[in-house]
Amino acid sequence: MREQIEEKLLEFEEKINRGDFIEATDWMPDEYRKQLIRLIKMHANSELMGALPEGEWIPKAPSIKRKLQLVSKVQDEVGHAQMIYRVAEDLSGMTREQMLEELISGKAKFHNVFHYPAENWADVAIIAWLVDGAALVTQGALTQCSYAPYARIMKRICWEEAVHLKYGEEIVLELASGTKKQREMLQDALNRWWFPIMHFFGPPDEASTNTQTAMKWKIKIKTNDELRQEYLSRYVPLIREIGLEIPDPDLHYDEKTGKWITGDLRWDEFNKILNNDGPKTKPRLLLREHYYKKTSIIRELLA
Repeated sequence: MREQIEEKLLEFEEKINRGDFIEATDWMPDEYRKQLIRLIKMHANSELMGALPEGEWIPKAPSIKRKLQLVSKVQDEVGHAQMIYRVAEDLSGMTREQMLEELISGKAKFHNVFHYPAENWADVAIIAWLVDGAALVTQGALTQCSYAPYARIMKRICWEEAVHLKYGEEIVLELASGTKKQREMLQDALNRWWFPIMHFFGPPDEASTNTQTAMKWKIKIKTNDELRQEYLSRYVPLIREIGLEIPDPDLHYDEKTGKWITGDLRWDEFNKILNNDGPKTKPRLLLREHYYKKTSIIRELLA
């Protein structure tokens, strides 16, 4: 029996190394499945919870145009969650309802950025441009994930996220070219969101317990630090070009290493958020629980 498993593992790893994809019906090691479930469930939870910060601003959007755009964006995020939960169902054997119950009970995790408040309209702009920009960097890499069902849906999600990014960029440019108060509001939003965005990619590689396994089996094709570097290279010049100051005075590009060097990224704050202890964690989970219970009759009718 052990020899059979070792033979299957060897075939599996050869398949991965050839660049082939793994389908849901293929044999896979338990650890590979475990790593995928961990990643995909958190991703699904994050898409669902990510609709809440921006959703709060739908009634307060400054124009009918912005309101309709925001409604469409929030609807997309919830749709992404449903697709990703479907992939997680196949892998884990859990139902979507079980995963949602884990989420609203506080047992499951979701991305750090969705534990923070969206205080004003500039936050909506920063979320759509810079947070969704961070999502595109990570999700673009996931389109090459070795697990085929996940890689396939990531391609569709990235197309929609690219539209969200242009929407966010439009609002940012509108505020950056507006009144002194609007520019100050935009700078304040960037100051509050910058470090959570840096945390978005996960802890430094040396502190990440899952990166090595995920890279070995091409669940991820780039490390947390590589993704963070890619993001900095792409967005730091754009942020500075529109006259905003990045709230990390030590941030600079090292010509010798070809890397961005950052200052203190406040990892203590990240670790606190990781334990579902953020400024908006409890109210957002309560809100999600409220709507989950409110729609229970629909699920009962469809069962």
